[in-house]
Amino acid sequence: MSRIPYVRREELGPEGQQLWDGIVSGMSDVVMTADGGLAGPFNAFVTVPGAGRRMVSLGGTLRFGTSIERRLSEIAIITIGARWQAEFEWWAHAPMAREHGVTGAVVDAIGRGEEPPFEADDERAVYAVARELGLYGRLEQETYDAAYRFLGDAGMVELVSLCGYYTLISYLLNAFTVPLPPGTTPMWDGS
Repeated sequence: MSRIPYVRREELGPEGQQLWDGIVSGMSDVVMTADGGLAGPFNAFVTVPGAGRRMVSLGGTLRFGTSIERRLSEIAIITIGARWQAEFEWWAHAPMAREHGVTGAVVDAIGRGEEPPFEADDERAVYAVARELGLYGRLEQETYDAAYRFLGDAGMVELVSLCGYYTLISYLLNAFTVPLPPGTTPMWDGS
């Protein structure tokens, strides 16, 4: 049970309804709960539509409008999700990581908190950035340099921003105890 009540579209003002419609457009099968609320972080977004609109916009930009290949973005996202044991984030993005070319062995190792068996140097570099940021909030020069070789200045700004955004999403999911969809098995015990 989420700590904040599920808001219904009809309970929202015009700004909230517009945000709701934008979130649901094209994703209603993923973001709608069985009882008509919004799943994942989206219920929190419509609870505060002014900030929620900006978070949705930022999330869309960081996921779909960067120079970073989607395979690499998903590695960063699941690394941050695993760091915070954000069940809903893991549930949503581990399959996407696989879909975009990350091997199952890498995804599974990240989820277990083990060193992933990377075959690609760019994946290893992005993982190291997300891991260090998640653990320490900063990057060693060697870690930065390894990722920079693949991403350049713009890509590094995008990657660090992506990690920060999904830390925010993890906080929302965990702080409000956002549940997994019914019939879904949690990744971590006690989450």
